[in-house]
Amino acid sequence: MKKFSRILAPIAFSARCEGAVQYAEALACHFHSELTLLHVVMPLQTYGFPDALAVAPELMDETVAAGRAQLESFLSEGLKGINVKREVLEGEPAQTIVDYANTGKFDLIVMPTHGYGPFRRFLLGSVTAKVLHDAHCPVLTGPHLENAPAYPSISFGKVLCAIDLGPDSRTVLDWGAAFAREYGSEFAVVHSIPSSTVSLGGIYFDPEWSMQLKNEARDRIGYMLEELGIKGEICVQTGDAPAMVRAAADETGANLLVIGRGGHTALMGRLRTNAYAILRESPCPVAAI
Repeated sequence: MKKFSRILAPIAFSARCEGAVQYAEALACHFHSELTLLHVVMPLQTYGFPDALAVAPELMDETVAAGRAQLESFLSEGLKGINVKREVLEGEPAQTIVDYANTGKFDLIVMPTHGYGPFRRFLLGSVTAKVLHDAHCPVLTGPHLENAPAYPSISFGKVLCAIDLGPDSRTVLDWGAAFAREYGSEFAVVHSIPSSTVSLGGIYFDPEWSMQLKNEARDRIGYMLEELGIKGEICVQTGDAPAMVRAAADETGANLLVIGRGGHTALMGRLRTNAYAILRESPCPVAAI
């Protein structure tokens, strides 16, 4: 697979960010990548203090300097043996992260699902949501990154791809399988058939119809795997996509879940409509391609 030569980790000085950096460090060590820690300082006027605007430049200088000092001390005892760059920028966090990643041609962004800020109550924060929507490179995230082990203990022994059989399914499979090969991991694929295709208003259709849908989906996935030269277990279930994907991740003991984002303009289609829910419910880190 394409090597991760440049990895970006946005930093908001939270436990979740520390966990995300553990994963970023593990990947950087494996791929011999340059790791950039980016902290974004929001302009003071963003906070809605009109009276402070007259001294905003001086205050901003102090705020940026404080952020830079905090970033320099962030995990200063760790991150040994890899090339680490620390950057502090001023701007709206989500857009600044996206612009910096796109302009810098980063190969991967590693960040938690949410951190500090006015939207921290949501399971998927507004910053992460925008980065997932607009970034050109894959984004690795997850709702439990604060519980990440120390980077030497991080492994990717089982990679699970969740696909919707849409136009980006081959890309997801190819990326996930290449990642699995890189780590010598087991590889599996899960696909969820919506319940509405086998039942309606509590009335279930002919069981043979459900079985036919599953077999057809299994055949299509098998064909794609064969076409791409990939070997892996195939799991096809009927039900709510986020719940089915979570169950498959639990059952297989997946260390990484790979999903598609449907391009850079929208999250559409069955799996892509459920992408945020899958991210929120995943028991393991998720690579959104």
